[in-house]
Amino acid sequence: MIEKNQIEAAVAAAARKVRETNPMAGSITNTVTIDFVANAQLAVGGSAAMVYLPDEGEALVAAGNAVYLNMGTLFPIYEQTIPATAKAAHDAGKAWVLDPVGLGIGGLRTKLLEELKPYKPTIVRGNASEIIALASLWELLGAEDALDRPRGVDTTDGVDAAREAAVALARYTGGAVVVSGEVDLVTDGTTVVRSHGGSELMSKITGCGCSQGGVLAVYATCADAFTAAVAGTAHYNLAGTRAAAVATAPASFKVAFIDELYRATGEEIAANPMCVEEA
Repeated sequence: MIEKNQIEAAVAAAARKVRETNPMAGSITNTVTIDFVANAQLAVGGSAAMVYLPDEGEALVAAGNAVYLNMGTLFPIYEQTIPATAKAAHDAGKAWVLDPVGLGIGGLRTKLLEELKPYKPTIVRGNASEIIALASLWELLGAEDALDRPRGVDTTDGVDAAREAAVALARYTGGAVVVSGEVDLVTDGTTVVRSHGGSELMSKITGCGCSQGGVLAVYATCADAFTAAVAGTAHYNLAGTRAAAVATAPASFKVAFIDELYRATGEEIAANPMCVEEA
């Protein structure tokens, strides 16, 4: 298990490195949230590039050190683009982040996520029901009804219900898993971090989860999977807490949230409340 002070030091260093290097993390993401994903990546210090064609996905992998794949609003072309991009990242030894949004909706989504298993994402992020469903789909967890658990893009499970699935996924991929919820859970299969903060208003705007995935990809260009996952999660929770202190409604919260992503320093992100335990 990694000690809390070690995690905090690594998070602060990762945040500083992102600001110093302005790394590019390309995205193939939900069309509903492309703008939010890109602006969140820019706000934390990264560079954004959004594409959807297969050869462009492979080009993003070649051009950067990480890529983000979001399973949100799928188009037929994604049947080629998503596996090709994941394979390119895996083969090149570059980080990639998977958000299995809406797993259980339709055959294409399930088929694509089955195809992605051998490419072992560096970071998986999702709500509790999506994480349970993915672990079941990949035969890492016994749950026959798991694909029925997500309610569209919403969860029907609490974060603690997904702990076993998150640990199983992390041990399979050798990377990290983020389970979003009232208190987020991050694990590498050995250590579990519970990251506090955020705001209820995050559920009132579209794309907080999607944009977090893009930010995790930015951090994955500059740090190992677990550090990147903890740093991106802490950064989000800190910004959410601070935005809620100055905004009381969804639209103003979204503006304040992006501002707070931009303002947060590495030391402040590392100091965001977290609890550390053995997986």
